[in-house]
Amino acid sequence: MQHTPVLYKEIIHALQPTSAKRYVDGTLGAGGHARGILEACAPDGQLLGFDLDPQALALARETLAPYEPRVHLVQASYITLPDALKQLGWDAIDGMVLDLGLSSMQLDQPERGFSFQANAPLDMRFNPTGGLDAAELINTATESELADILFKYGEEPRARKIARDIVSARPLQSTAQLAEIVKHVYPGYSRVHPATRTFQAIRIAVNEELASVESVLPQAVASLRRGGRLAVISFHSLEDRIVKDYFREQSKDMINPPYEQLYEVERKAVVKEINRKPIVASEEEIQSNSRARSAKLRVVEKI
Repeated sequence: MQHTPVLYKEIIHALQPTSAKRYVDGTLGAGGHARGILEACAPDGQLLGFDLDPQALALARETLAPYEPRVHLVQASYITLPDALKQLGWDAIDGMVLDLGLSSMQLDQPERGFSFQANAPLDMRFNPTGGLDAAELINTATESELADILFKYGEEPRARKIARDIVSARPLQSTAQLAEIVKHVYPGYSRVHPATRTFQAIRIAVNEELASVESVLPQAVASLRRGGRLAVISFHSLEDRIVKDYFREQSKDMINPPYEQLYEVERKAVVKEINRKPIVASEEEIQSNSRARSAKLRVVEKI
């Protein structure tokens, strides 16, 4: 199945790839954005790509095979960026893209446990070969820890009640069991399935997604050479807020006025925001790819 990368044209326009330069795709997926970057930076541009998901990596390897040997793929989180650059001997990069969150490809594999649309084991790991899975988290966390996860990462207004009901029903092993518990808390719901927020929250906690975003932004900015760009697509308000706040902060001069000590460490702005407001998908793209509806793209350039 062909997976269309969200905001594809906008990413290529934002990064403006050219030959003999170096780029990073921190979230390869099926390799759609990476292929576009490699096309645009031919014949000599290179790309380093990360993905935690071995299935995604195998697919990306296939997609990007025509661009060998300009491609370097790693099964790891994008937070290992400094180590990977060091191994390649790259002192700096000219552009980086991050397409955050869950890919449609992962959602399309019911056995991975990301969706409540099909009954499957509670897994939800981007890398299914290691780390705590959703079942372990749900069955071992305390009631208050679960309530915090649901409220913080899912912005779930009935987090306490859902957490209490999960603990009463434990052990849970399947997506259907979890979805059923949430449905009981929301009898007679209408449009959006009430388990949407709970599944998002558990997935974010399992994969430590927000902590990873917070870690990678300073790494990416530090790795850019002057004039290099970082483009980040986010899909919900929690991610977007982290990206927006970090970009805002880094685009400001932090110089103390005379006789005042506002900042412990003074510095000039590190980046400039290419777009103050996020770039969103066109109606045309949303029609052909519903996932694009909630996508927000923010871009900064290293000064």
